[in-house]
This record gives sequence, C-alpha cells and structure tokens, in this order.
Amino acid sequence: MDTLALEDRAIAWAYDGAWLRIAAHGRDGLRLRASPFAPEAARPGALLDDGTHGAAPIVTRDGAIARITNGRITAEVDLQGRVRFLNADGTLLLEEKWRQRDTISKFWTVGTKEVRMISALGLAGREFKPLPGGAARIAVRFEAKPGERLYGMGQYQQPNLDLAGCTLELAQRNSQASVPFVVSSEGYGFLWNMPAVGEAHFAANGTTWTAQAAREIDYWITAADTPAAIVRNYAAVTGTVPMMPDYALGLWQSKLRYCTQDELLAVARDYHARGIPLAVIVADFFHWPVQGDWRFDPREWPDPAAMTAELKAMGTELLVSVWPTVDPRSENYATMAEKGYLVRANRGLDVQQEFLGNTRFIDTTHPGARAFLWDTVKRNYRDQGVAMFWLDEAEPEYSAYDFDNYRYHAGPVLEIGNAYPLHYAQAFYDGLRAEGESEIVSLIRCAWAGSQRYGALVWSGDIHSSFEAMRNQLSAGLNMGMAGIPWWTTDIGGFHGGHVEDPGFHELMIRWFQWAVFTPVLRMHGHRDPITPPAEPFRDGVAQCDTGAGNELWSFGAPVFDVLRRYAALRERLRPYVADLMRAAHETGDPLMRPMFYDHPDDPECWRLDDQYMFGPDLLVAPVTTAGQSERDVYLPAGQWRDAWTGEAVAGGCQIWCDAPLDRLPVFVRAGAAVEAAFDRID
Repeated sequence: MDTLALEDRAIAWAYDGAWLRIAAHGRDGLRLRASPFAPEAARPGALLDDGTHGAAPIVTRDGAIARITNGRITAEVDLQGRVRFLNADGTLLLEEKWRQRDTISKFWTVGTKEVRMISALGLAGREFKPLPGGAARIAVRFEAKPGERLYGMGQYQQPNLDLAGCTLELAQRNSQASVPFVVSSEGYGFLWNMPAVGEAHFAANGTTWTAQAAREIDYWITAADTPAAIVRNYAAVTGTVPMMPDYALGLWQSKLRYCTQDELLAVARDYHARGIPLAVIVADFFHWPVQGDWRFDPREWPDPAAMTAELKAMGTELLVSVWPTVDPRSENYATMAEKGYLVRANRGLDVQQEFLGNTRFIDTTHPGARAFLWDTVKRNYRDQGVAMFWLDEAEPEYSAYDFDNYRYHAGPVLEIGNAYPLHYAQAFYDGLRAEGESEIVSLIRCAWAGSQRYGALVWSGDIHSSFEAMRNQLSAGLNMGMAGIPWWTTDIGGFHGGHVEDPGFHELMIRWFQWAVFTPVLRMHGHRDPITPPAEPFRDGVAQCDTGAGNELWSFGAPVFDVLRRYAALRERLRPYVADLMRAAHETGDPLMRPMFYDHPDDPECWRLDDQYMFGPDLLVAPVTTAGQSERDVYLPAGQWRDAWTGEAVAGGCQIWCDAPLDRLPVFVRAGAAVEAAFDRID
C-alpha cells in the first residue's frame, strides 16, 4: 500500500486511519497537521489564514520519500510517516525522534550510508493517547541538536535567556505568559500552534512538546539565515502590532490605586506644574461599584468626561483598568449567565476567583461575550472620553489553577485555555476598530501567539520588588520579543514589597527606572508600602479595596527624584528614536529590545550574552541588576561605539569595564547614529 500522496501545495501521508499533511504556509514556512482521528476543519490557532496564497511550493516524490519545498525550507516524509525538515542548503534543521522495533525500513541517508534504526523502546515521534470525549494527550518528539540555543516562548520568571535545558509549562499564570514560538540558533523558528495546556521540554537528549488534551498536532516551522529573518517570517503569518500612538511613548503613571477622581487629577496636575510631561495616567481596579459592572462608581468618580477632558488639555491620556471578573451582585451578571457568556466549572461550586468577592470570569472565547463586554465598556468608558484600556487578570487568574475544571465556549480549558488572553485583547481591538481607531494599544497581563496583532502591550505581572525579580524581567522581556510580542513592559520597581522610605528600595527604583527608559513603554506601577486600608471595609455589602503609598517620581525623596526626573527627560528626547522602533515593529515585527545576537548574528560572543541587549539597532544597554554594584563589564561587538554619556569613542570587538555609579546606566551608541544627540554629556 502506498501511504504517500502529493497535492498542489502539500504532501500527505495516511495509514490505518492516521493521517499527516504538510502544506506551504507563509514565506519560507510549512504547517504540519496530524492525527489518528478523522480530519476536522483546520483550526487556525495563531495563524492568520489557511496559507493557500503565495508562490507555489515544489512538491516531489523520490521513491519512498515525499518532499515539499517552500522557499528556504524543505520537509521530507517517508513511507512510515516519519518527518524531518531541512534548509535551502540541505542542512538538517529538525527531525522527529522514533525508537521502535518496526522502524527498520529505509530511514534517512547520511552521506552515502543508509541508516537503519531498530529499538525496543517503543517511542514514537508523534504519540496520541485517547481521552474520553474525543481528544487525546499528545506528545511530539524531536532529536537533540548538540550546542543548540533556543529563545522566545514568552515570559517565564527565571533568569534564563537561552532556554536549552529548560522545561516550560504551556499555561497562563499571573506573571507567566505562554507564547509557544521558539527561535533556534540552528536557523529555524517553530510555532506550537495549539492553545492546549501542556509542556515543552528542551532537553539535552531531545525536545518534547506535549498537550494535555487536543484533537490533532498542529505546528508551523520556518527557516532563515538570521534570527531577525525568522522573527519577521513569523510576524508575516501571525500579524504585527498596530502603530503605537505617539502620545504613548513617554512616561506612564500608575499606583495601587488612585481612589477618587480628585486624587488622580491632583497627581496629573502636580506633574504638569513640575514641568514633567505625563503621557498616560491610570485609574486602576475597584473604581467600580461591583466587579463586572464595568463603570465608574459615581460616588468617587462623579464626572469622568470632565476628568478625561482636563487630562487631555494637559497632554495626558487616561487608561482605565478592566477586570474580566463578574460578581453575582453585578448589574450584568444575570444577563451574562443567561446567555452563556461566563466561564463554567465542571465540578464543585462555580466560584473561580475569591479576591474581594466570589466571582466568575467572562468567557472571552465567546463572540457574543466579547461584543457584550465591549458594548458595556463603550457606553461607560469610551463615550466618556477614555482612549485606552488595561486588561488585567488576563490569564485568567483562577484562585486554583485547576485547568481541567473549567470550560470555555470554544472548548475545555485543557484544549484551548492558552488562547484566553488573545481573545480578551481581540474584544477591545475589534471594538476600537469599529470606532474608527487604528493605533490601538491595550495594556494586558498575559498573551498567546498572535496577541500582538490585537494591540497587546504585555506587562510582566505581579512580580516582587527585588533585584532578583528585576534580573528575571530582563530575560522575560527579551524572550517575549523573540516570541513575536514586541510591546512589553514591567512594573518599575516591582509590584509587591517596596517601601517608599527604604534606602534599599530607593536603589532598586533608580536602577529599574534607568533600565525601563530603554524598554518599549516607561511605566510606573506598584503596590507600595505602607498600605492604607479602606475607610469602609464593606460598602453596600461589597468588600472595598485598600491602596498603597505614593508611587510618583517624587515619592521616594529628593535624591531619587533628581535621578528619575533626569531619566524621564531622557526618554522624552528619545521619543523620535522610539517612534522609529515602533514603526519597525508594526511593519516587520522587529522587537524593540532584542538579544545581542539579533543585530550581530555572526558574533559568537553575542549568542552567549544574557545580561545586556540592544534597544533597536543603535543603542546597547547594560542594566545593573545587583544591589550595591557600581561597575560592570560590557561587551561591544565589532564596529565603532560611543559612550552615550561621555561621548568617548570606543572600538568594538572586545570586553570593557565600565563605571556604573547609581546615577548612570551603561549605554553605548553606534557611532554616527542620530540618537546620540539625545544624551546629555556627563564629564
């Protein structure tokens, strides 16, 4: 029986009910789908389309091997359904790992030698273990590639930039964002196009991807000569960010939390009076009467339209927090429950989060729920002049991450749960587009592959106020960019644990703020100590939220304020450069902050560096992430560089030692770059 078939844009294999299909998809890309079950309609996942456009691939058959070549990538499938991928030079990029007794017919040819593999392990490169209900636990195994380095995959709270050797949970949690696109130093990018909860194991003895529940394998792979080209190929098939609004390039001010309209306006007026440009100010959570009402409580916020108008007159936009939690006491609960717009539990009491109320989450995978949410938000916020939204709790943050216990409109969370934040951002993107907006940005606490096309500005969640946490965020931000999410930010100074009168926290705040100037968005936020409890613990039977200490630039004393104000002014001078980087992200998918190898792929040392990075092509940034540190080493790639502060010319291709006093972050400018003019000269 011949198990192989050729199609116009694909090759296929089938045997005993199992099937596999590899089709051309995007520039230099191939999409693989496989299952032992009857084929279903293609589920697009993160991919924008079905890939049936573009130049025709080359589809051939050579005896027992079927091949498809799309630009720089080729896939081969043999009679037993085993798969491998090669680049344009014929170099092996990735191959499935099979260890079975019956894998004894022609395997792969290495040079002129035919390799035969016989093994008693009984391991398949593609494994399905059927589950009740028609899904299966799935594993896909690939052979190891010694010396391979791996980047991307989203945001994980660890210092590892190179993910080789790591095991990563494919699940969304507060401060963890699973964006399963990985870039290899071997010249390929791989998208696990499946929103199922699972794991990725990048082990020394092979890579294994698992899904706890799915109907089929679905992944996409691309090949290119440089990491930048790989990321751009990925952006072409999953989408790029919109243009960032020009007003959003400056300083964002937030704290937990401004309790009233008067308090928020007083802070904005203070910035204005001090001559510090303020791009955005935030009305954080629990400004509403009840979770799920999605409106200002008029007792504290009596005139939102007047508030937004006054802010705009000062050059400041208002960003409003929206939570996806819905309390049974909300004015919207009964309608949403009746229409099936809420997440459902499979067992036990249907209480999904217990923070200041027993709540359920809106089901963002339901088109009707997304429309209901936006209609409510438009009426209560957008029509009052609010231009931006903060989509908090976007994982969503279950009180217990029992993923098997929840079901969405689109299916069980184990099968499709990781796409929740993508659809959350989509609700606001679609709504704002319908309003005629094109420069759309939503601050959001989580993401999945493709979230970028819906204007997702991801921040790194409720992290600790410590140098250790700051160091983790450096790797998290760089890997988010390599995973195709170019808009990323942090809570400057961390979220939990910073006391406004603590000298140790002052040092952390200065170092974090210096670094944040060279990230996509400069954003002050945090729950600062000492905490102030609410004047009324309960009102109308609803628990009230506390607030933190001040978190404005001047809240930490005059010496700290002097440094922060100077760096905020630097960010203002950098705005033209940042705007150029934002345009590149929109047009090509280039991340603003990127590992050193992104711009210097031919320099082996740049592949080893994980504590310095490029902010665009012209600025080399070396954050200080250790308490008490006043100097550090910096590697300069080949070429001519200038110290951004002193103007001193430095020849690259070497390691240098730099002074890093508390008021100075080591930054180097590519010689001749226009951005050099943004820096003050410090003798």
